[in-house]
Amino acid sequence: MNRFILKILLFLEDKPFKYLTMKKLLNTCKIFAVLSVLMLNSCRNEDSEIQSQETVYQKVTVADLKNEIILSGQALPEIVQSQINTSKINLEKHLKNELQITGITVLGKISTSKGLEISQNLISQKDNFIAAGNIVEPETVKIGKIQSLNSGEELNIAQTELKNLFGKEITVDSNVIEISWDNKGEKFTSLCFYNDSGIIWDNILGGLIMMDQRGNAETSDAQSKVSSKWYKQWWTANWLWGSKRGEIGYKITIYYSGSTVSNVDVSDWGSISLGKAKSESKVTKKTGAYGQCRYALGLCTPTGSLSFNSSNFSVSFSGLGSNIVSNGTKSLYP
Repeated sequence: MNRFILKILLFLEDKPFKYLTMKKLLNTCKIFAVLSVLMLNSCRNEDSEIQSQETVYQKVTVADLKNEIILSGQALPEIVQSQINTSKINLEKHLKNELQITGITVLGKISTSKGLEISQNLISQKDNFIAAGNIVEPETVKIGKIQSLNSGEELNIAQTELKNLFGKEITVDSNVIEISWDNKGEKFTSLCFYNDSGIIWDNILGGLIMMDQRGNAETSDAQSKVSSKWYKQWWTANWLWGSKRGEIGYKITIYYSGSTVSNVDVSDWGSISLGKAKSESKVTKKTGAYGQCRYALGLCTPTGSLSFNSSNFSVSFSGLGSNIVSNGTKSLYP
């Protein structure tokens, strides 16, 4: 609109005043009057748009959340206190106190849907802190503001996935505490939601995992009567307090006579609490001197994404999140 008005003004500026008749002069004045109204409306619209954007991006705070919380003088449930204490021990063991819990403040119970909405916005705001990585492998750990660890579409995905936890996992009547952290001298806080069964979610406690990257393996003994043999390999992800959170794996079984394989079976599995998992497998050699399969496995925390590529039979990870991906081939001999 402003460009159109400018063009008209430049056009009129080029016209000598002496060539304007009284009628044309009146018409010109009318044009200026219309242009003045248009310019005024344009400025008002721009101001309204700016105000609207400021409203949309207005930041919420923990103080806003406290207005929607029922205060509780009760101590933390024993299971929640135990989970926090054990997490402290494991963080100290693997990260050598680079990341520490320095304090806990009990806020209370979310009592309204507005409180749920505020909580949702609080944990997904771009300047809120989040963590990702396997503390057993300290070099994989990343801690920082959501916007500093993500950009573009990955930032949108991370924020959306964090918001999706609400309504499904975190509901009205969920309890919340504020945890104070120190990461290599940088201090920040996180909101931790829990119920009587334990911790539901915290951007730091839930964003990190404990896992042996080498995984586990088991092989059956050859049995002459049934002439079969199997091999199983799997990876287990644990919460920071030690309990199992998720697992991916595969199992190959060969059937044989003497030294010749006659058939092969393969199976796979994958699951994780508050996250995503994918598992695929297929037989690539069914008879002969050995059996063989391919497997594609992956799991991650909710702020990341997994995809399976059937052309090269592999799972890949993208985004921000603790994850384990294993793609490979396994051969099994009689």
